Amino acid sequence: MTLAKIIEAVLFSAQKPLSIREITTAIKGAEDDAAADGANDFSRVREPEIAAALEQLKIEYVQQERAFQLVEKAEGWQLVTEPQYAQWVRQLYPAPKPARLSAPALETLAIIAYRQPITRADVEAVRGVNIDGVLQTLMERGLVKIAGRAEIPGRPLLYETTQFFLEHFGLRNLDELPNVEELRKQNLPVAKQSAAESSPSSSEPANSG
Repeated sequence: MTLAKIIEAVLFSAQKPLSIREITTAIKGAEDDAAADGANDFSRVREPEIAAALEQLKIEYVQQERAFQLVEKAEGWQLVTEPQYAQWVRQLYPAPKPARLSAPALETLAIIAYRQPITRADVEAVRGVNIDGVLQTLMERGLVKIAGRAEIPGRPLLYETTQFFLEHFGLRNLDELPNVEELRKQNLPVAKQSAAESSPSSSEPANSG
């Protein structure tokens, strides 16, 4: 039994995103049941350990190409289905077709399309706002996907558009994007490297929520 597996079980059973504090409280709370199920070996777990285990799970799911992924939302961490399986999972939850993309979503998508692969922090540097929710929406729609990790301190995730993005907008390739050469040459703001990002143990910008 490992801390990562316990976190996986807690997230799998949760009905909503869980913050690192909520996960820590749940794991420490298991000490109340120690008499029945044996000692709680994780009763002294700390939030930094939970954060590290979450990142470990997130990377493992990507590397193993699982049918689900671990995402960090404004409200906390949650297990969600990979976008490419949406058409099958959606059969369990019949609902009207999703509304058109919002202006913030289109703006974020355009930045990713023209400057891919790009980190979340660099997109936020251009837009000037947190894009967690918008980025998740784009991934759920199958328009954006994880493209690996940047070779910079902290090794943040890189994002790029998908084949479905091309099909959705009627493009054969990215060179057919409007004014592609001109816009790719424009100098855009980039994220500044913070002390946390420069740490070897850091991998993604902290949740602003």
